[in-house]
Amino acid sequence: MVTRISSPPASAAQGAAPTLRKVRTQAPDVARRAAQALPPAARNAATVVQKNMRRAATGMLGLSGERMSKVDTAWLRMDSRSNLMMINGVWTLSPGITWDALCERVQQRLLQYPRFRQRVVEDAAGATWVEDRNFDIAAHVLREKLPRRAGHSMQRALQDRVGELAMRPLDTRRPLWQMHLIEDFVGDDGQPGSALIVRIHHCIADGIALISVTMSLVDGGLEPPKRKPRADKDGAATTEDWIADALIKPFTDMTVKALDLAGDGAAKSFKMLSDPEKIMHHGLAGTMDMARVAYQLMSDAAALALMPDDSPTRLKGQPGSAKRVAWCPPIPLEEVKAIGKALNCSINDVLLSCVAGAIGGYLRSQGDDPSGQEIRAMIPVNLRPMEEAWKLGNRFGLVPLVLPIGMANPVERVYEVRKRMNALKGSTQPILAFAMLAVAGLMIKPAQDALLNLFGRKTTAVMTNVPGPKEQLTLCGSRVTQCMFWVPQSGDIGLGVSILSYGGGVQFGVITDTTLCPEPQQIIDAFAPEFDQLSLLTLMLPWGD
Repeated sequence: MVTRISSPPASAAQGAAPTLRKVRTQAPDVARRAAQALPPAARNAATVVQKNMRRAATGMLGLSGERMSKVDTAWLRMDSRSNLMMINGVWTLSPGITWDALCERVQQRLLQYPRFRQRVVEDAAGATWVEDRNFDIAAHVLREKLPRRAGHSMQRALQDRVGELAMRPLDTRRPLWQMHLIEDFVGDDGQPGSALIVRIHHCIADGIALISVTMSLVDGGLEPPKRKPRADKDGAATTEDWIADALIKPFTDMTVKALDLAGDGAAKSFKMLSDPEKIMHHGLAGTMDMARVAYQLMSDAAALALMPDDSPTRLKGQPGSAKRVAWCPPIPLEEVKAIGKALNCSINDVLLSCVAGAIGGYLRSQGDDPSGQEIRAMIPVNLRPMEEAWKLGNRFGLVPLVLPIGMANPVERVYEVRKRMNALKGSTQPILAFAMLAVAGLMIKPAQDALLNLFGRKTTAVMTNVPGPKEQLTLCGSRVTQCMFWVPQSGDIGLGVSILSYGGGVQFGVITDTTLCPEPQQIIDAFAPEFDQLSLLTLMLPWGD
């Protein structure tokens, strides 16, 4: 049953107002007299406790800023020695842009999003977004030159720099994002231009929301819609609004609108759960739908709790404190679509199958035998309507996909991936994962870590597949030739895989912990051959009449 929080009648609120004013007026005097009666040591301790409680209370009531949602708070606290919760991205641009032009564009567009002007203040009850009154654009948009080793290309130097920055914490005294501009950059294609490295803490937004941010930065981009926070007559968001927005809505309204994996029947049942009064109008059919979803929830919860361990490959273990990234040139999206159509598979099936093949090929190149082995990858699932992505924050769940890395036959592997992806349709696991993050945000950090380690113990990789803009973009008059990003890994997960479609191409990127995988380029180098082999075998299959 979903409990609804409702405001008291206006008459009751008006009647209570004089009493509240009296309490507010008399409470300080009462507290002062009580404190004076205490011994000095106890009085000092009481003062500290009172100060901390005041900070927590004013934060919860939104009086000193905007309260951070509990899901975003979970991401804020998830940083560890081996994994920082930052989304890292790279753009290459041709013919190149200047630092001054980039600063001007950031001030015009990016800073229209309040999150990028706000720093985070933590307290006993969570965290609050507070305006940074000393905001300095030069502290967030940095100009730098790439250090290069003898025999290394600028592309390799760029990859090394991204890996270094992935393990450099952001300054918590400032808004949690930075851009690093290399004004003079020449990629492996030999074209002069610029490179832009972007770092954004995951508590600000998820990958889908940051696509919206990207589209506001580029030439011709639009400013974000103006959001008016709900507030009481004193201008502060009420505790009831915060609880409803952060804890209740994620399981009802938003899920009904956004979750496409659960299907129409499940969405209908979740809608009834959000409004129990309508159950009477749905009769037996509604009751059966609710029973089916309840059973699905129980089954998925058990599946999450009882997930077996991954195969013990060299990619799983205790990570260190250094990262390295690599990415491949774009693959034409039309070729991926053609293979999917010929095999009656989705684009995702094709790409994920090639990822599984590349990881298996890498293990074989290291002298391992992956035959019969499988690894689990956590895949984010969007839980928000796309038209609300500009609101930022984190609104996604996770589903575990077991990749058959031991299957050598590409066609057999793509059909196996399709079967496993289809089995996830109708799953409520994304909602359960979102719920775990919301609950984790309510806990102290040791308890949060213990809860979230469930995923880390059972998972080898975090894998994202984000549809980017179909047309090529320009920034400050220069063409964005490549774009790539990596989401963070949590706990002891040491492998991150990103797939991004952009401008008619698909790019595959990897970020690894150097203790577990010193050279991620070797995984990247195995991706294109896997795709080519699948393409060749598809052409060799019998053609229908």
